[in-house]
Amino acid sequence: MAEQVAPAFLARNRNLLLGCLSVALFFAAWQAVFLFVPFDPLFISKPNLIALALLDLISSGDLAHDLAVSAVPFFYGFAAAVLGGVLVGMAMGWRPRVGYALDPLMTMFYASPLVALAPLVVIFFGVGVAGKAILIFLLSVFPFIFNTAAGVRSVDRLLINVVRSLGGTEKDLYLKVLIPSVLPYIIAGARIAIGRALVGVLVAEFFAASEGIGYAIARFGDLFALDRMFACILVIMAIAVVLTEGIRWAERAAFPWRLGQ
Repeated sequence: MAEQVAPAFLARNRNLLLGCLSVALFFAAWQAVFLFVPFDPLFISKPNLIALALLDLISSGDLAHDLAVSAVPFFYGFAAAVLGGVLVGMAMGWRPRVGYALDPLMTMFYASPLVALAPLVVIFFGVGVAGKAILIFLLSVFPFIFNTAAGVRSVDRLLINVVRSLGGTEKDLYLKVLIPSVLPYIIAGARIAIGRALVGVLVAEFFAASEGIGYAIARFGDLFALDRMFACILVIMAIAVVLTEGIRWAERAAFPWRLGQ
């Protein structure tokens, strides 16, 4: 019986196991490098020391506190990016004149180094939740705008004509055709926006903050506590992976017919 369970388990969780294996090999290689190369501990730390520092941050409660502080502006900024980005993207995709008018402006802002605006955002909105949330919004809204607009433009015109020929209203078009067709594009945009939003959290707290995970990374770097600094960075990476995989899981659950794509 056990001989049959093991192959079935491996088959069901193959992708997860491969991902975990690659991460384990990465840290093993990182640790092994120190056996051959005498790195200066002031500039880099070893995985075993980082693990000990991570356990200390968890046991002291400092990590949980910093993450809780950073989660508030992240939620507000990302939620505003989803709502604002989808609405603007729908308008750009559905109304050609709006798209022609806004596309150059949105492209210009998307291509510009918005991180450089962090000091100005802090000056205008302060170092509290509002300033952080606005910077997160600015960094994460554009994937939603462009993906939503692309999704609207790709909607099958036959479906639109069928709804109109049956007497459907503009509301029916949005609820029964546009939104269901655009949802996969919005989810794809969310996977990109997650990483940009996390960068926004860190950048906002680098410039002006007295707590939060970004402030902790900057403080540990200034103190040359590299084991703690890398521990916080790895936590942010893990959060990004968890959020991204969560979005992928939601996409597979909502659109099972896309599994083979």
